[in-house]
Formats: sequence, C-alpha cells, structure tokens
Amino acid sequence: MYTAEKVLVLIIWMLIIPVFIGNIAAVGIGKYKKNLVFMWVMGQIILWALFQLICVPFILIHARLSRVTAVYIILTVILLLFSAGLRVRSRHAQSAAYILPDTWKDRTYWHHVLWGIFFLLLVFQMVQAARLAFTDGDDAYYVATATLAEESDTLYLISPYTGGFTGMDVRHGLAPFPIWIAFLARISGIHAASVAHIAVPLMLIPMAYGVFYLIGSRLCGKYGERLPLFLVIAELLVLFGNYSTYSAERFLIFRSRQGKATLGSIIVPVLFFLLLSILERMQEQKKVEKTLWILLTAAVMAGCLCSTQGAELSCLLLGVAGLCSSVCYRQWKLLLPMFLCCLPAVVYAVLYFVLH
Repeated sequence: MYTAEKVLVLIIWMLIIPVFIGNIAAVGIGKYKKNLVFMWVMGQIILWALFQLICVPFILIHARLSRVTAVYIILTVILLLFSAGLRVRSRHAQSAAYILPDTWKDRTYWHHVLWGIFFLLLVFQMVQAARLAFTDGDDAYYVATATLAEESDTLYLISPYTGGFTGMDVRHGLAPFPIWIAFLARISGIHAASVAHIAVPLMLIPMAYGVFYLIGSRLCGKYGERLPLFLVIAELLVLFGNYSTYSAERFLIFRSRQGKATLGSIIVPVLFFLLLSILERMQEQKKVEKTLWILLTAAVMAGCLCSTQGAELSCLLLGVAGLCSSVCYRQWKLLLPMFLCCLPAVVYAVLYFVLH
C-alpha cells in the first residue's frame, strides 16, 4: 500500500540525495557548479558505484541484505557530509550563493515551444511507462530476485524459479542491480515489484534524457534552439523505436527496471559524455580534472552493477577511445589513466572467471 511517507522516502533517495552527492563532482568541475541535471546524473552514478563496491563482497560472503543496507546508508551519509563541506568551502572561496542558471531570458518563441514539447513528451512517456507496466519474461528472474532478497533478507541464495535454497549465481551476483531495487523496497516499505515496475522507470526515463541533455549541451550549445530540438528528436526516436523486442528504445520504456536496460540507456551515454569532456580538454590543451577520471571510474563500476556485460563494454569503449585519442593527440600517457579507470571492470571480470 502506498503512503505519502513511503513515496517521500523514494523521492529523497532517488532524486534529492543524488543531487547532493553530485555536488561533489560539480565542485570538482567548476563549469557544472550550477547544473542540477549534471549533479543528479553524476550523483546517481556515484551512488551506483558505491553500491556495487559494497554489495558484491557481501554477496560473496553470503551476508544479508540488512547488512548491505546499513553499510550503504552509513557511507551515503558520510558522502553527504563531505558534499556539504565542499559546498560551504566553495561559497566562502567565491563569495557567491548557489543559484539556478538563467537559461530562459531573452529566448525566442520557438525556443520555448520546443522545450514545452520536450516536457510534454517526457511526461507522456513516464505516464505510459507506469500505466501500461507489464510483466516481461526476464522479470521471472530479476524482479523475483529483488522480491526474494527483500523478503528473505538474503542475497542470491534462493532460486527465483523454485523458491528453494541454491548455490550462489555468480553471473548475476556480480551485477546486483536487483539488489539495489530490493534496497529501495526495504527503506521505503513499498513492495519490490511495485518499486521495479513504477518507481524505477519514473526515475530512469528522465535520467536518460538528462544524459542526452548533457551530451546535447556539448554538441549543440546550452542556450540555442538546437538543444531542445535535439532532445525532441531523441524522444521521437524512443517513442517510435519499438521495431524490435531488443531495441534500446524498447528497453528504456518497457524494461528500465532491468540492469541491462540501464546499461544501454544511461551508463554507455554517460561514458560517451565523460570521454567527450576529457577529449575536449585535450584538444584545447587544458589539464583534465581528476574529478573527470574519478567519474569515469564510477561510471565503469556502475556499468558492472547493471550487467556483467558492463565490464566488457566499458573496457572496450575506454580502450578504443584511449588508443584513438593517443594517436590523434600524440599523448600516449593518456593510456595509463584510461587503464586505471578500467581496473574495476577487470577485477569483476577476473572474479567471474575464477568463481564461475
């Protein structure tokens, strides 16, 4: 049963807390200090990476969900305190209060119309995703795993198909996205199936467009009419992308509760955005902020949380980007930080082959 308190808890954990955590990244990259979209997306990436870092060792030692929940909450509170300290120090250093950027002043009529169309289509997709929620075949494993973890307080020790105790599923245990859903269900008191089918899509769909906004702001500029047009075209491609059961567009709308959908719709675009930001700085012969490398590592870990394929795809993408950029800019030292960002994925891949 839904209550205002339960829904408020989900809003806090899925929207407000990620924004405050993302402030850590925003302070490290000065140009994003006033960008709430950047803070929300990167904050959630950091939280996913933290959950992966905590959850996998507890799964391997057959710990309980309650222990994962306690440790995760404690570390999140520590990050929130650290973020608050950074924001206070940043205010004193710049003597400026935090404000939202003025992006609507002196804009054309067509600019406002395009943004209106974008938000209308976004609301339409979110409403339809919740109203027409249905059971996908893979839910028999992913949603059932989240439900069993929340109700039995175990981690991958009960078969979602039979309900009996079983050995640990290494393939899925190293990518515990369903356990993150179980965590949301545990702290909110809402059933895991409801969290998976309604709450998670309502967060991940706008978050995916938030990533598109960040990419579009680099390609099209923030304040022109091309950015909202870029986002509207992206929405139309998603709305009419149900040409296959396995299309990325279908996964975003109908299967966002599954980690592989989040990997394709959010994590991979985030990796492209971070790589674009890094390569822009190299082209302009500017120093790459350490925060960008940390975010790139966090995105790789978040990809591993979503799917075991996340390790392979992340390493492949970073490897190709590192080799191409090293040749283009003749800076071979770039390969070392790229490799270090891939290390978490390499570790999880080695664990998979050792434990499988």
